Amino acid sequence: MRTLETDRLTLRAWRREDAAALFDIYSRWEVARYLGSTPRVLETMEQAERAAQRWGAMDDQLYGVWAVVTHEEDRPIGSVLLKELPLSGDTEPLQPSGDVEVGWHLHPDTWGKGYATEAAARVLRHGFDGGLEEIYAITYPENGPSQAVCRRLGMEHLGPTDRYYNVTSELFRIRAADLAS
Repeated sequence: MRTLETDRLTLRAWRREDAAALFDIYSRWEVARYLGSTPRVLETMEQAERAAQRWGAMDDQLYGVWAVVTHEEDRPIGSVLLKELPLSGDTEPLQPSGDVEVGWHLHPDTWGKGYATEAAARVLRHGFDGGLEEIYAITYPENGPSQAVCRRLGMEHLGPTDRYYNVTSELFRIRAADLAS
């Protein structure tokens, strides 16, 4: 996985030694309540270790789940992701849609500092540089702060959808051409 840089952040692979930070982020209901079709918090350090190992082992030049780290510290403050969206349906696991999403999950102590927008903007640029034509974001309807990030990124609000993850969500899209203009 490529390491990506911004003015204030390093986006790098998750490491096994990041498990405590990962647990601190994803064991919080205020973070987990907007993740997936059945939101749930991490309950054990073993779950965090497995997630850090799984995400860190992703070896793809385009897609991934990056640890978001400020230049001042080496402890992750969250995640930013670029991955294929799964179609809603009855199969387990859900089947790929062919659509790509950007997403972010940050520790509540870092909310309101622009880190989500900065990290997501860098991953969007990475995706478009890698040949993607359009990238989506989905949010729970009540997740106003993430919808605000989408708007700051210049994403177009397409309205509600139930196409992904077996949930009804608000769909946003940005095209490579939108960034060029």
